[in-house]
Amino acid sequence: MANKTMGETICELRKKAGMTQSVLAEKLNVTDKAVSKWERDLSCPDINSIPHLAEVLNVSISEIMQAKTETKKETNFNEMVSLVLKAIPLAMGVATLVTSILKQIDSYSAFAMLGVGMICLGINSFRD
Repeated sequence: MANKTMGETICELRKKAGMTQSVLAEKLNVTDKAVSKWERDLSCPDINSIPHLAEVLNVSISEIMQAKTETKKETNFNEMVSLVLKAIPLAMGVATLVTSILKQIDSYSAFAMLGVGMICLGINSFRD
């Protein structure tokens, strides 16, 4: 189990013990959502609950602790901003095109929407 994450280890041991996430959660006095987050490596059990977790899963504490403790990387804020600044011009362009085909937009509004898109592209290029 040394090459597995803590979440993978907990999941495997829980299944081996024939327990559902709800049953394990009940035995540990946590929610089944907490167990789900542990198993998906979105969070880790509280350090104080690990001895009880080991006892419930019938393994040693070291077996749980020897797992890799990496959690899933959250999306970087700067990456998110960059993505939004690229998506807005695309959305503005598509909206302008569709509404102009349907003859539901005047030229002033179309240029304003395209201008917003161009501004976003400019901001994004200066950020890099």
